[in-house]
Amino acid sequence: MTPEQRYFFDLTGYLHIPNALTDDELSAAQEAAERYLNTSDEELPPGFNIDRERNHFIWHFFGFAFDKALERLTRHPSFWPVVLELMHDRPRLTSGNLMINNHTHEFHPLHSQREGTGTRGPEAPYYLTGKDRIFCDHLVVFVYLTDVEPGDGGLIVLPGSHKSEFDRPDEYFYPGSRTPDGGYSPDYRSFDVPAGVANITPKAGDVAMISEMVTHGALSWKPEDRDRRFLTLRYMPQYTVGSDWPPEIVERLDPETRELLAVQPYKDIKTILSE
Repeated sequence: MTPEQRYFFDLTGYLHIPNALTDDELSAAQEAAERYLNTSDEELPPGFNIDRERNHFIWHFFGFAFDKALERLTRHPSFWPVVLELMHDRPRLTSGNLMINNHTHEFHPLHSQREGTGTRGPEAPYYLTGKDRIFCDHLVVFVYLTDVEPGDGGLIVLPGSHKSEFDRPDEYFYPGSRTPDGGYSPDYRSFDVPAGVANITPKAGDVAMISEMVTHGALSWKPEDRDRRFLTLRYMPQYTVGSDWPPEIVERLDPETRELLAVQPYKDIKTILSE
């Protein structure tokens, strides 16, 4: 990480990297994503599936593995140094889905790994600093394939909330966005950005990334003539236990990507770090 990135990420809990992809990388990724979006369920390669019933997004699972143009983004040089620092040079990719958000989807209420029950115990996520670097056990990277203009909606964060020592009042910022039992209110919509909230508006080819400990969500999507498309990549330390990857997906991947997915002991350093 650059000193500027380290300072800003520690201050806010997020980063926005403009023009992260080259024009050729972006075009190839957009074309690959378009093919996945237009593939029927019957024609999907083994291991892939699409969930069109989610409230907030259409999930194209394992999107990073659909095409080499998307797979190459998992270690893209624009954000790879950030992954390595936060994972203490022990990275593991835990998921990589292609996401579509349009005007029919619900508002995505504020949430984070810090909120809810069980977030203060020994299994709680961590965010630490020391030895001139940051340690964070859950990083989410969004590689944007379409433009988000101010006023469109999309990703919102509460800057600095990854280090807050106080619980957020349930109705603060977006009252009514949750049901009385804590669920998501299906009829709630909002395009507002109250004081204390940041709406990140990347352009196609930009990268945004957040600590899962920063409180975040998504405004309702306003445009009806275009959607929000992005590849969501999640990274955790290699020694954390995760769910098994479908063998049909793993078989499609390059050896380096397979190693990135692998769970390994803390003492091991993956060979992809020596490239």
